[in-house]
Amino acid sequence: MSLEDKAKNAVDKVSGKAKEAEGKATGDKAREAQGKAEGLVGKAKDKLADAKDAAKDVVDDLKDKLDN
Repeated sequence: MSLEDKAKNAVDKVSGKAKEAEGKATGDKAREAQGKAEGLVGKAKDKLADAKDAAKDVVDDLKDKLDN
């Protein structure tokens, strides 16, 4: 995962936490839910990027084995 992707995902997670906390503090259930959803999007993007990196590693390993 690129550094830029990590930063974007971290922004989603932090922003989500802030919105969730704001919603809890003000009693705004919609804002709280929006924050939770945004945080989950950031986490999902991290997991997707990790899976993509793992798949790339497997493909690279297979290519190396086929070349030898």
